[in-house]
Amino acid sequence: MPATKQQLLARLDELGIEAVTREHPPVYTVEEARALRGDIPGGHCKNLFLKDKKGQLWLVVCLEDAMIDLKALPDRIGAARISFGRSELLQEVLGVEPGSVTPFALINDVAHQVNVVLDASMMNCDFVSYHPLVNTATTTLTPVELLRFIESCGHQPQTVRLY
Repeated sequence: MPATKQQLLARLDELGIEAVTREHPPVYTVEEARALRGDIPGGHCKNLFLKDKKGQLWLVVCLEDAMIDLKALPDRIGAARISFGRSELLQEVLGVEPGSVTPFALINDVAHQVNVVLDASMMNCDFVSYHPLVNTATTTLTPVELLRFIESCGHQPQTVRLY
């Protein structure tokens, strides 16, 4: 059973991560999120769930305005040719629906199937914001706290300048 938002927030608390979560109506796109975010601080991000032709899974996390060239991306991250992962695979591996993809979903990747890539520009922000497993809220924390969470899930992300 995938972790719930409440379980995720409890895990952040256990790790001593001082995240702030704000509830809002559901959002499915960056444009919808921009319209509803209000005064949520920091870098707002998007997350790409990808699969390469060798079957490797990738979670690429970057600022919402990043223009990611999917043809050039494999060389930057050490992947084979990539495409977006199917929604069924996303649900199976990360336990979230499309529109709710987030690095917090790594809590559900207990088999460590996903390679995590963090954009260097995003990691230079004072704060970063992601959905807490559902698209009806946004959780804000520091990039250092994000790294601590990801590493607590057993992942060693690579930080790459993606654009």
